Amino acid sequence: MTSVQAPFLELSSPRTLMIELLEWIAARPRTYGETMAVWRTSCPRMPIWEDAIDGGLIQVVHTLGIGMTESAVELTPLGRAMLQSECQGDRCCPH
Repeated sequence: MTSVQAPFLELSSPRTLMIELLEWIAARPRTYGETMAVWRTSCPRMPIWEDAIDGGLIQVVHTLGIGMTESAVELTPLGRAMLQSECQGDRCCPH
C-alpha cells in the first residue's frame, strides 16, 4: 500500500466514483457552482464531495471579490498524486 492510497481507504465513497470526480475536476477549470450542480447528492451512502474535501483530495479556492459559486475547485497535491497513481496501466487520465 502506498501513502497516496492510505488516506483514501478511510473514505466512505467507492474508489471508482472518487477517481471519476478527480478526473472530472482535472479535465478543465471547474467552479464550485458547476461542481455542486454535477456532484452534490443527498444520499448519505454517497458522500463523494464531502469525502474528497475531508480527505484533502480537492479544495475550493476562494478569491477576494468572487462569490462562492464562482470560486475555483482544484485538486490538491494529494488529489493529483492519487489520480496519477490510478492512471498507470490502461487508464488515461486528463491531467
